[in-house]
Amino acid sequence: MSHTPHELHEEFPELAGKITEMKSSDAHFAKLADEYHEVNRAVHRAETNVEPVGQFAEEDMRKKRAALKDELYQMLKA
Repeated sequence: MSHTPHELHEEFPELAGKITEMKSSDAHFAKLADEYHEVNRAVHRAETNVEPVGQFAEEDMRKKRAALKDELYQMLKA
């Protein structure tokens, strides 16, 4: 458990400009980025016990975050 937020621009600093560009020009990308942000924040709140959840719920959130991150990365690299 890292307790470190995993914001998209921190995960892919070399793609920060493209992230900003795609958020405004690609509605699907923007929706996925918003969903990633929501899940990421939920994971961070769970990790820091601001909003504790069960172990399996936290694992599921982490898996969802990873899947969204992978999908967003594929879109950024396309």
